[in-house]
Formats: sequence, C-alpha cells, structure tokens
Amino acid sequence: MKLSKKAGIGLLIFTAVCFCLAIIIGLTLHYTLPRTITYVSRTDTVGNCIPEKSPDEVTCQARSCTWGPSNDGSPSCTFPSGFGYVMDGKPEPTESGYQIILLKNGNSKLFEDGLERLTLFVEFHSANTLRVRISDPEEIRYQVPKEALNITAPPFESSDEAERLYNITWKDDAHFGLIVTRKSTGANVFDTTTAGFVFSPQYIQLTLKLPSDIVYGLGEHNHRRFRHDMYWKKWTIFTRDVAPVDEWNLYGAQTFFMNLEQDGNANGVFLLNSNAMDIVLQPSPFPGLTYHVIGGILDFFIFLGPTPENVVQQYTAVVGRPLMPPYWALGFQLSRWGYSNLSHVKEVVERNREAGIPQDVQYGDIDYMESKLDFTYDKDLYEGLPEFVDELHLNGQRYIIILDHAIGCNLELINRELNGTYRPLTDGIDSGIFIKSASGEFLKGEVWPGESYYPDFTLGHNATLWWTTQCSDFYSSSTWGVKYDALWIDMNEPSNFIPGSTTGCQENTWNKPPFLPNILGGLMYDKTICMDAKQHWGMHYDVHSLYGHSMAITTFNTLKELFPGLRPFALTRSNFAGTQKYAAHWLGDNQSQWPQMAWSIVGMLEFSLFGFSYTGADICGFWYATTEEMCQRWMQLGAFYPYSRNHNAETWPDQDPAAFGPDMISSSKEVLRTRYKLLPFLYTLLHDSHAFGNTVVRPLVNEFPTDSTAREIDRQFLWGRALLISPVLEEKTTFVNAYFPRGRWYDYHGGDAFDSLGEYRNLSTPLDKINLHVRGGCIIPWQEPANTTHFSRLLSMGIIVALDQHPTYEAKGSLFWDDGESFETYENGNCLVIEFVCTLEKLTIEVSGNYTAGLKIQTIDLWGLGREISNVVADGNQVTQQNILFNGATKNTRLLEMNLKLESNHVITWIREP
Repeated sequence: MKLSKKAGIGLLIFTAVCFCLAIIIGLTLHYTLPRTITYVSRTDTVGNCIPEKSPDEVTCQARSCTWGPSNDGSPSCTFPSGFGYVMDGKPEPTESGYQIILLKNGNSKLFEDGLERLTLFVEFHSANTLRVRISDPEEIRYQVPKEALNITAPPFESSDEAERLYNITWKDDAHFGLIVTRKSTGANVFDTTTAGFVFSPQYIQLTLKLPSDIVYGLGEHNHRRFRHDMYWKKWTIFTRDVAPVDEWNLYGAQTFFMNLEQDGNANGVFLLNSNAMDIVLQPSPFPGLTYHVIGGILDFFIFLGPTPENVVQQYTAVVGRPLMPPYWALGFQLSRWGYSNLSHVKEVVERNREAGIPQDVQYGDIDYMESKLDFTYDKDLYEGLPEFVDELHLNGQRYIIILDHAIGCNLELINRELNGTYRPLTDGIDSGIFIKSASGEFLKGEVWPGESYYPDFTLGHNATLWWTTQCSDFYSSSTWGVKYDALWIDMNEPSNFIPGSTTGCQENTWNKPPFLPNILGGLMYDKTICMDAKQHWGMHYDVHSLYGHSMAITTFNTLKELFPGLRPFALTRSNFAGTQKYAAHWLGDNQSQWPQMAWSIVGMLEFSLFGFSYTGADICGFWYATTEEMCQRWMQLGAFYPYSRNHNAETWPDQDPAAFGPDMISSSKEVLRTRYKLLPFLYTLLHDSHAFGNTVVRPLVNEFPTDSTAREIDRQFLWGRALLISPVLEEKTTFVNAYFPRGRWYDYHGGDAFDSLGEYRNLSTPLDKINLHVRGGCIIPWQEPANTTHFSRLLSMGIIVALDQHPTYEAKGSLFWDDGESFETYENGNCLVIEFVCTLEKLTIEVSGNYTAGLKIQTIDLWGLGREISNVVADGNQVTQQNILFNGATKNTRLLEMNLKLESNHVITWIREP
C-alpha cells in the first residue's frame, strides 16, 4: 500500500520519537539500576599502563594491557606478563661484573616505539655497593655528565665474591627481571621482575618491588612526614621555584631513597638521572615504586648497608661527602628581604648586640642591589656598605650577600642607573657565557631586574673565569669594594617570571614531550626557560635540574680562588645529588605557620639522607607575619638547626629576636648560648659527616632501626647519636609527649637520669624551655659561649660524660678541632682529633693530629657514677677536694680547674665511694 506524502512524514516523526524515548529509557536504566562491578585485587606489584591520564577500558585494550577496575587506589589498567624485554643469550662476564643484552618482547609500546635492543651492565663497586646501568647500545643517549658527577668504579675483583653482602640473579621467562638479594637474610632489595619495563626515546618506565613499605627520602618536596605514605602517592622530581607549602616539585632533584627492611636492615637506591620524572609508590602487601622518566638512561646504585648510617655513608662515598663549613657559619645568622636601607640593617644588628643576642652573620638580600642587578649595590639607600662590612669584621662578625642566577640585560635600565656600564653583561656577551635559545640567540627571560640572560654554568672553566671576575670585581674594585665573606646563590632552579622566554617556546617534543610528569603548572617550561635551550652539558630538557648544581660548582671554584687557603662557603637553593660537596642548602621560602616547624624537621632529616649535613629552615618563617609565641618556639627549634638563620620577606614585620619583648629576648639569648656552648660538638659532627658520611641531624630510626616506634618519629631528632631534641611545635602548648628509645637518658639541663624501655614521656615545657636529653654512653664536648664564635673559640672547654647503664657503664665521644677556616685541614693533618673513653673509674683522652689550639679542658661533668668519688688524679696530679663538686640529688660529679691541654693525652682516675 502506498502512503501519502503526509502520512510518510508522520510515520517518520513517530519513529524518531520512539527512538529517542528508547535512548532515554535505556540511559535511565543504565545509570539508575544497580550494576555489578567486579573489582580486581592486586596479587603483586603492578605497572600502570595508562600513567598519563584517568584510565579507560578502550585505551587499555588498545595498548594490549589488562583491564581490571580497582577499589583500592591501584591502577585499573596494568601491564600483562611478558610486556617488557627478554634476554638475548647469556650474561657475559666483564672486568667489574656482567653485561646482558635485552631485546624488546613483541609489540611492547607506550606513547612511542620502544627501543628494540638494550644493554644492561652490572658493576660490583664494593662488598656493599653495586651499579646497574641500562642504556641504548646503538645510539648515544644523554647521561648526567662526568663534569657534574664523576663516579668511577673502584677496583673490586670478582674473587671478592665471598665478601659481597649481595647475590645477583635474574628471571627470564615471560619477561626479564634482575634481582639483588641480601645474602644474610634472603631479602630482595632490588627487584625489577614486575611486567611493564618501557624504554623509548622520551619515556622510560620501570617498577621496583621493595622488601618492605618503610621508605624514606626522594625529593625535594614538602613531605609532611619522614616515613613515606605508600598509598599510591606520586612524587614529581623536577627543580622548580615555588614555596614549600604543598606536595608539588620543589627546588632540588634528589632521587635517592632508603628502604628499611622489617628486621632492621637497611638498603638504599639511587637513580643517577637528571630528567624530569614521576615516582609512584605502592603500598603493602606488595610494596613497590614505579619510575616514569622522560629521558636519559637508567643508572642505579644499590647500597646494602646494613645499618641506616651505613647506607648514607655508602651513598655519599659515591656522590660526594658534604663540605666542611667554616666554624663561624655555625653561629646564629640574621637576614631579611626588605631592609629598607643600610640604616635599617645597622639598627637590627645594633639592637641584637645590645640585647646580648649572639650573632655571627648578617646578610644582604636583593634590596642591597642597585635595581636588583647582581654585583652592584644601591649607593643611595646603601651608602657606606663597604664601611659597614668592615665594622662587622672588627666585631668578629661576617657578611654574606645574595647573588641570583640571572644577569639583567635591560639596556635602558643599565644606562639610567649605571651610566651604561655593567661588566657582568658585557663580559658575558663577549665570552658567550649565556644560554642560547633553539634558534641560536641568547635566551631572554624575566627575573628580578626585568629582562635577563641566563649564564650557562655548565661551561666549566669559561663560566668559572667569568663568574670569578665579577665576584672579584665586586669584592675589591674601587667602584664597589664590598668585602663579603660568602655567597648565597638563589633562584637557580632556574627561575623565570614568564613561561619559557620573552619570545615564547617552539612547539616540539622537548617543550611538550609525549609524557608530561605531574609538574606544577602543567607545562615543562612553566616558571623556567624553554626546554630546547642549548647548554654545554646538553639540551635544557636534560640538564634543567642540574642548573643549581652547576652554579654551586662554579661558585665553589670561584670562592677557592677569591679566598685562597680558606674554606669556600656558599648556600644554594637548588640542588642535585652531590651538590653537598660544593654548597650548603636551606629549605626555602617557608611560611610563618605552626605546621611548618614540624615540616622543617622532616626536611632536615631527608637532606641528612641526601648527604647534606648543614641544613635548616628560615627561623620564624619567611612569608607572613609571625607571632611572638611562634617565633620564640621557632628560635628554640632553630637553635638546633645546623644552619641557624632567622629570615623573612619584605612587607612583613621584623622578626629578629630583639624586635620582640623581654621574654622573647631572654629566651632566645638563653637557647642561643646553649647552642654556642655546644658548637664544638656540632663542629665535630660536621667533620664526621665531611670525612666519613655520618649524619648530623639524625632520625631516631638510624640509631634504633629495630624499634618500630622510632621508625615513625619525625617531631624529634638527634644531633649525632648523643643529643635528643624534643621541641614544642604547637601553639599554646607547654608539654611535649616525647619518645625515648630503650636505654639511659639524662636531662641536659640538670643531669637527672632515667632508664627507658622504649616509651613516651610527658615533659613539662614552659615557653622559655626546649627539651634536650643526652644519651647514655656518650661524651659531649663543649666550650664557654660568647656573642660570636670569634670570641667563643678563645674560651675554656669542658666535656659531659654520660655513662651508659648496666652492664657497660661506659661512655665514648670525640672532638675535632682546627683553626676553623682553613681548607682541608683534616686531609692535611692540620687539626686535632681527640677521643674520649670513660668507665666507672677512669677517663682517658687520646689525641692525634698536628695543631696548636692553646686551649684547655677545665670542666668535666661525670654523670651516672651513682656515688661520690674521691682520690681524683689527673695525669699523676691530685685534684683538690674543693674542685670536686658532688650533687646529692642527681649523684653526679663536676670536676673544676682541670687544666688539661687540648693537644695532650690525659688520664684521669678516681675511686667510687662505697
């Protein structure tokens, strides 16, 4: 039957309406009726097959991966068994280990084609250290240059196999995986057997199985706790100028972590790679972590410990021991961004001097500069700066200036403010010192002086020559002549106030790579320069996170030339593995907020792991206005930062101790005098770190690795093994619930002792007090304090002997002493190393080295003898009874006027009364 045209149209409309209703009903049922979703639980560590975005089943199937929705935070799309590489033939022995050829297994691909062939090298560096390196045998790929970090394999013959703490095995069934096992326990400390090893031109992915979920390290980030939260946390490593407030990537690039095994053994893993990366943690019962790296090679160092301290020592033996700071750098330091003029600076120094606040160092932030141009000072606002610095020196104090990374190139500004003469710019242009863009001209960004060029500090000798010339000119020329003592290098991530450059960045896979790590700003060149910029060490894409490191190396070499024979001292914000050889590090632009105090302890503990012994945070906070209570508590905590500096930002009120009331002044003065008294002990710890790689600010877990509670403690910390610091970190709080691991502990302030079984104690902590406890079994050297280290180093010394509990009743300690400023005194033997050993009835002091200190140990505190003593004999001479003071309450004894020369051996004996 033939329908009319009108009827046909009606039927068509009816059909369309029915179709729409069917879709609506179907969607309604789909989204409203209960659905059954089958969740998949992990049975092992996994590799995420869609790491760049939220997963979906279509993408997962397209990548030939396994789809399984999860409800535990784990990836829903994972690599199947066989995704990765397989061995080609058998491992071939080499002089230092093995070489293994790997072939891509099938169509294993992510983002871009994977390399078909890889070479894996295993190098036995020592009994406790090995190296695993995976690279492309066909083409040269970027690697961290030897000029940045020169690591060579020490001679270690294969015949030493019996001495190794580890075994090497591998599996090669569905896919290849390497396993490093601790011989003594069978724990797999390095295990790459998880499917999903990807190695392509601009993307590498590898998952490690871990022997436990107790992980510390990786940075630089504002971690809230020292022990990592393993629940699928993602940490991005790519140097960035941003305040340490949230969990984003910060100033440094530190890829080292320590893993504490359940039995208390420790291992460490370091990935030598400077490219941007994400590291994703995986929780128990299958702990692990996955690297997502956008370039370079995989170059791992594995450290077997077995103690946490051993791990740090082994790591720093590879990347470099920390510098030895001059003694004056241990003193208290004052700084701020926002001194309105030199009169303001003088006012601050003078009021703290009058208040009796110890101070060794005064800083000049960017406000001392003319128009924020490096190597200048404002001759109006800072008229008389050279004379002021000379006056500081006469008072035993020092002056440190800030230098930023960028050189202003705004000619209009230079013509107006400097009469057209600015040597750092003209010399840099003439010597071609500045970084070039992809198109070949000097890359121009914007920093404090406006339009700026970026020095290429990777140019080695040429960079050092140019930098030294500018530093020397500012130090000694008739135009400037500011006799600064050290350099503070800042903004060297490198920072840029605009994305990329003044002309933008080209569209290519360097500026916009196939995989973008979780970088703050969502752009590779956000707040920095273009990734395709050209540097001597390579494309900025590869060496971005080495910028601050290269600046630190250059500055170290410059200071060696500027101050021959003296220790170079520089402070850097950006850092990389090994930067500690050349510069110290502070924790950046924090805030005047109570939680930041606790976070600063975490930051120090982490940088101790990274090998930085001299660290600290801006006391009282950098951003915002502090309160008097907060600043008072922070001054107490900051007195036990190795780097103790009060620093804040412009527009916010002064926060130096003398800017507050009498209670704050009295409290700060007292705690700083305690610090200055203990500086010989701190200096010795810094020496031990420089010489042997020991930590200075030490987490409790390093001393008590089998104590499950100590593994979590990060609101307290140790100086070395001997001094426990338990600060108040919360507002309106006058007690601390402090944890004391098993052993004997003494109250530093009074000498009272107690024995702990591993327990918390509530400590009364009024506003003018910080809790300090000396660990039994330790001896701590000290010196009478003064208002600068220049004068305190002239005063008499003493020791605290804190005997251990039964059955040893012993104590040990040491003192390192030299002139406090000469370069490599320990290496050259121009120092004293003094060892103290004490038992219940005898103290021996043995000295090695060659240095005349002209000092004497006058006071000896004997804690833990438990009884009065008599017949005290020092080096054959009877000590008079009036110089033997017994405290009946604590049962401790103090010996006075001992007159023990620091350069000589001594024996002191006594008899304990019944």
